[in-house]
Formats: sequence, C-alpha cells, structure tokens
Amino acid sequence: MLQKERLDQILKIITTHKYVTVKFLMDELHYSTATINRDLNILAEQKLIKRHYGGAELASDHSVPLRFRHHKMRAAKSKLGRAAAELVSDGDTIFIDGTTTTQCMAQFLTEKKDITVISNNMALIAYLSEYGINSICLGGSVVEAPSMLFSIDTIETAAKFKADKHFFTSGGVSPDGRIWGGDIYAMLRKVMSENSALSYYLVDHAKYEEPHGKRTWCSLSEVSGVICDFDFPEETKSKFSKTEFIVV
Repeated sequence: MLQKERLDQILKIITTHKYVTVKFLMDELHYSTATINRDLNILAEQKLIKRHYGGAELASDHSVPLRFRHHKMRAAKSKLGRAAAELVSDGDTIFIDGTTTTQCMAQFLTEKKDITVISNNMALIAYLSEYGINSICLGGSVVEAPSMLFSIDTIETAAKFKADKHFFTSGGVSPDGRIWGGDIYAMLRKVMSENSALSYYLVDHAKYEEPHGKRTWCSLSEVSGVICDFDFPEETKSKFSKTEFIVV
C-alpha cells in the first residue's frame, strides 16, 4: 500500500471511530508501530488529527467512544486517579462519576477500609466489588457501551444518597475557571455534588481549553479541589482562593 493510500485509510478509520489507539491501527492495517506513528505525525502536521499518547483523534471532534477513551491520556489519568484516591479516608462514602478518568481511581481504592462507592459506571462497581468494597451501582440505561449508565432513574437513585466526597471530570475547564461538558451528565453531576460534603474535579492538561459552545456545568468556585497535571495561572488560583489546587 502506498503511503498516500495508507494515510487516507488511517484518516477514514479515525473519522469512523473518532479516536483510535496506535495498536488498533496496527491490528487493522498490519503495519509496524514506527510506520503508524510516522503516518499519524504527518496527519497531525496537516492539522487533520490531534496526537495523544498512544493514539489520535479527529482535530474537530471530541466525541470519543468509551472503549478508546480508556487509552487516551492514560498516564495522566493514572496520576490523577492516585491523587484522588489519597483523599479518600477509611469509612468514607463517595460518589464517583462514570468517566474513564475517575475510573482510574479504582486500583488505588482497593486497600481502603469500610468505604462505600456509588457510581453509574458498571465496570468500576464490578471491579471494586471483587475486592470486598461496598459498591452501589446507580442503574439506568446503557448510554455508552459497555459500562456507562444514565437515565432519569440514575439521577433519582443518586439523590437518595449522601456522600463525604464526590469525584468527577468533564469535557474541560476554561482559562477563566468555567467547568464545561455535554448536556447528558450535567444534572447527575449537580445531584452528586449537592449531596456531598466535598467535591473534587479531576482534569488533565488536554482539557484546559475554551468550551467551544459546550454547556457550562459550574465554576472552580463550586468545587472543593481541583486535581490536575498542570499548574493553573496564579491569576486563576487567586480568583478561586477557596478552591484547593492539587498538582500531580
């Protein structure tokens, strides 16, 4: 296959899946890691895609399937998950949203004692339950296969619980402190936050950008702490002086 044909094929695959890993492209096209990475770099230089550690997405599309989001920014998510888990004390009841970022907390929660975890992520709940952790699945319909649940029942069930801490992420955070995301999980985040004594927002550097028309969920003033892998400007931290900024 000529390089031009291969580039067209890669772009077609990324257009279909929105985000793919290098391994996925290798399995689909039967080329080496070096060849795939070289082709992805060319497409990135042409501003047709955005490169991420271990994968790539369309430059103009942020709707990435759940199975690929697990791989996107994986190293950063693991650091955020570890830092978030360190904030959980033995005996806590916590809300964890259904995202792949907060799901990275799971492996660091297994040694906690007498905690209760409430989430709309079936995979997270199943994993923690295997370690004897009291795990409550909020239920609802599968909206992002294979494990993300959401419906009006999800919100109503969440409203029945009180938690010590709430951990969530979103589509991104703007330089002026607006936390933004899609419409579908906005109400669930609100209910979880209102029913928790403390609320922590996990965000990696790739999500530090303007909302581009997305809905504003809340601002940094409405969370107890921000767990991030980059340092916010001093101006931002001064503006939100009551919010704790935890850099990993």
